[in-house]
Amino acid sequence: MGVYAQNTIYTIRKLKMITTQNLTVRFGSQTLFENVNIKFVPGHCYGVIGANGAGKSTLLRVIAGDIEPTSGEVHIQKGMRIAVLKQDHFAYDAYPVIDTVIMGHKRLYDVMKEKEALYAKPDFTDEDGMKVSELETEFAELDGWQAESQAATLLSDLGIEDAKHYELMSELSGSEKVRVLLAQALFGNPDILLLDEPTNHLDITTIKWLEEFLINFQNTVIVVSHDRNFLDKVCTNIADIDYCNIQLYTGNYSFWAQASQLIQKQKEEQNRKTEEKIEELKAFIARFSANASKAAQATSRKNMLDKLTLEDIKPSSRKFPRIRFNYKKIPGKDVLHIDKLNKSIDGQLLIKNFSLDVYQGNKIAFLSRDPMVVTTLFQILAGEIEPDSGKVEWGVTATRSYFPKDNNAYFDTKISLIDWLRQYSEEQHISYIRGYLGRMLFTGEESEKSANVLSGGERVRCMLAKMMVAESNVLIFDEPTNHLDLEAITALNNSLIDFNGTVLFTSQDHEFIQTVADRIVEISPNGWIESYYKYEEYMLNPEMKKKRELLYRDKDAAKK
Repeated sequence: MGVYAQNTIYTIRKLKMITTQNLTVRFGSQTLFENVNIKFVPGHCYGVIGANGAGKSTLLRVIAGDIEPTSGEVHIQKGMRIAVLKQDHFAYDAYPVIDTVIMGHKRLYDVMKEKEALYAKPDFTDEDGMKVSELETEFAELDGWQAESQAATLLSDLGIEDAKHYELMSELSGSEKVRVLLAQALFGNPDILLLDEPTNHLDITTIKWLEEFLINFQNTVIVVSHDRNFLDKVCTNIADIDYCNIQLYTGNYSFWAQASQLIQKQKEEQNRKTEEKIEELKAFIARFSANASKAAQATSRKNMLDKLTLEDIKPSSRKFPRIRFNYKKIPGKDVLHIDKLNKSIDGQLLIKNFSLDVYQGNKIAFLSRDPMVVTTLFQILAGEIEPDSGKVEWGVTATRSYFPKDNNAYFDTKISLIDWLRQYSEEQHISYIRGYLGRMLFTGEESEKSANVLSGGERVRCMLAKMMVAESNVLIFDEPTNHLDLEAITALNNSLIDFNGTVLFTSQDHEFIQTVADRIVEISPNGWIESYYKYEEYMLNPEMKKKRELLYRDKDAAKK
C-alpha cells in the first residue's frame, strides 16, 4: 500500500474518532466523570467497566446524545451514524418485526416510508413524481433494496424464525424482543455501535454468533457487559471508570485485570522500598548529625530524604461482596431423583419424560435454547409449581435454597432491608442480620433503606444474603449473574467453586459455567443430554455437537 493510501486511511479513521474534551457529568451532588479527555478509534471494541453506579451506562447515553454533559463536550464527526441497543422492550410493539430492525437505520426507514406514502396517494402529482425520484435515488444509495433481506438474515442469525419476521413485536416473547432490538442495533453497518449488556437474555449459541459479528465489525464498538468471557473475546481495549475518571487500557478484560493487579503490586513494592530507604536515612541522620566529621554526609542524607516521597496509591472504589455458603445439615449421598417428568405451560410442551439422579457435591449446569425450559424445571424443583406427571423425590437430608430469575415478588414491600432479611433467618439478632447485609455491601444507613427501592443488582445481593442465612446444602440458581457487577460475579463464582454442597444452576456467563460445573445437562422438549465434560469441551466436542443438533431438530414434533 502506498504512502498516500495509508495517509488517506489514517485521515478517515482520525475523522471518525470519538473524542471527549473536559467531559464532566454530575447528578445533584454526585459526580460520575470530571474533566475526562479520551478518544475512541474505529476498528476497536472498547469494554466499559466499573463498579455499579460508576456511570457505565451514562457514558453510553452521553455519547449517544441522550444525556447532556454537565460541562465539556463529546466530538463526533457530523454525519456519522450511531446505533444504540434499545432497552425498552415494549417501545415497538405496534410495528412489524422486520420494520423494527430496519428502524435501526433511521434515515433509510424514513425514506422508505415517505416513498411508500407518496406511491399510495390517489392524486399523485408531477411534484410527487419528482420527490419520489429523489427518494428512490437516496434509497438506492442507502442500499435500501437489500434492507429487507439483510434484516431477515440478521433475525435468522439471532434465532428469530422466518415465520415471525412479519408479526407484530407485541406477539413476541421477552427474549425474542431482546434479539430483535439487538438486530436493530447491528443493522446497516453503523459507524458507532453502543451496546449496553447485549448478552443479557441470550443463549450461548446466540452469544457465540454475536462475538463473531463484533470481532469482524470494522467500525467503533463501545460495550458495557458483565460477561467476562464475552469481554475477553470481543474487546481490544478496556475503558475503566474509577474515581470520576476514565482510563483506557490496551487489551481485553483478563489482560486488564492481570495488569492492574501487577501495577498495584509494583507500586506497593516501590513504596515498601522507599519506606525502608527513608528509615535508613533517618537513622543515619539521627546518629551522625551531631558529629562534626559526619555533618556533611548527614546533610546530604537529609537532602535525599526530602526528595523521597511515597506514591499515593488509591485503593479501587470497587467493592467485592463477601459471599460464602455453608450448610447446617450434613447431606446424604442421594440428593435428588427425577423420574419421567412432564410439564406444559399454556399448551406448550417444555419438559418431556425427563429423568435425572443428583448426588451430594454435584455441580450441574442446565442449558437450553429456550430459557423457559430450565426456569420451569427449577420452579418444579423449588416446589413453586407442580409437574403434569412424573416424580421429584428429594433426599431426606436435602435442604434447598432457590434463586429465581424473577425476584419482583420478594421486594414488593416497604419494610427495611434489616426486617426483610430477618424474615428468612432463624437468628433474629440485629447484629447477625446487619453482618450478612454488610457482607453484601449494605452498610450503615444502607441497611435501613426500603426493600422496594432497590436496584436490580441490590436485589440480587439481597437474595444471595437470604440464601446464605438459610444455610442449605442444595443451592438452585436461575441466572444469578444477571444485574451483578463484575466484582460480585467474581465473588459468587469463587464461592460456588468453594461450596461443598450441591449446586444446580443455569447461567449465560461462560466462565461461570466453565469453572463451577462438573456436569452438564442440556434439555429441550425433545429430550436431554447428560455429560460429564467441562463446559468448553462439551460445546466444542464434535460428538456433542451432533447430539445437540438432534436435540433441537424437530421442534414441531416436540410441541405435539
